[in-house]
Amino acid sequence: MGYHLITGATGLLGRYLIRDLSMAGVPLAVLVRPTRRMTADQRIDMIMGFWDDQLGRELPRPVVLEGNINEENLGLSEEDLKWATENVDYMIHSAASLSFYSTSHESEPWRSNVGGAKKVLEFCKTAEIKKFAHVSTAYVCGLRTGRIMESDVDVGQESGNDYERSKLEAELMVRGSDQFESLTVFRPAIIIGDSKTGFTNTFHGFYAALQLGHTLMQMQSRDETGLLYASSRFTLNGDESKNLIPVDWVSAVMSYIITHPKHHGKTYHLTPLHPVQSRLVHDVLSTACKFYGSRFAGAGVELTDPNEGERLFYDHIRVYNSYWRDDPVFDSSNTQEAAPHLPCPHVDRDLLLHLSQVAIDMNFSWNDRTPHRFGVK
Repeated sequence: MGYHLITGATGLLGRYLIRDLSMAGVPLAVLVRPTRRMTADQRIDMIMGFWDDQLGRELPRPVVLEGNINEENLGLSEEDLKWATENVDYMIHSAASLSFYSTSHESEPWRSNVGGAKKVLEFCKTAEIKKFAHVSTAYVCGLRTGRIMESDVDVGQESGNDYERSKLEAELMVRGSDQFESLTVFRPAIIIGDSKTGFTNTFHGFYAALQLGHTLMQMQSRDETGLLYASSRFTLNGDESKNLIPVDWVSAVMSYIITHPKHHGKTYHLTPLHPVQSRLVHDVLSTACKFYGSRFAGAGVELTDPNEGERLFYDHIRVYNSYWRDDPVFDSSNTQEAAPHLPCPHVDRDLLLHLSQVAIDMNFSWNDRTPHRFGVK
């Protein structure tokens, strides 16, 4: 078996793929950028140390290739490029920008999601890599409603933001390439933390609303019950569905499919069978942030007389406005057929509260250089 090269290895999904593929005996290489404080090797050492601590045993170390998806030949040295050409036969492209809005196609998310994908494809041609797994998103469907099939790609849909547009363009680019013997596309929905430990190292989407609510509540005085009365209104009706999926499940399904070639060559919606409703998210936010009294004003209602709390909330959460909507239904027949033994954990109230408390305890930040320990709930 040749090496599998992972981009985005230091991201939330990437570090779980390192763990799960390593445990499955897959020889791994990772493309990693250095930071101002750590070399590429040090970044991976920190991640592997975390997994060793969690698992109670040492995992095999991946080969670390210092580089950048936005550079020619991924910024690899001549020596590393030669090594990759001789040893890598499978590319797992997981790196992406989660920026929702952009000022130009030269900035994020276009720079990484489209420009980076182009550079990765060019590298694969140079290194003669013939097997490719592309991490897209379920939300390439944009603002479509109804049932979204795994075979659907560009049907003329309108996108909700630049992130969705850039990921659709990237997926079309990958699909339009004729250089691969095998192309597998994974489309995860909204990734949240570990269903067992609660761990996450990114705080977008659900976590952004949680962090904002928690911060706003800390700025005000609570009553004798220890709670805060918040006469705020949410511009939803409570029935909207959102597709939240734990990162450990996403990685487990991807790793299983990647290590079983008979499942290659298809598109997989990594989506839950049972989405959560916005009223459940509201209940979790009010419980975790210790407030009461808020209510739903109705979907799309414009608040002409927002109070101070509402104004602060909506000013800071504006970047996520495109996701204050009802999700379509994502068909996941390919995923269910390939991995029926790996059902998505049910994202219920208890799990969301557990994830919320872990994030609050982490102060919504993560530093691989700081020792942490996450136990199973």
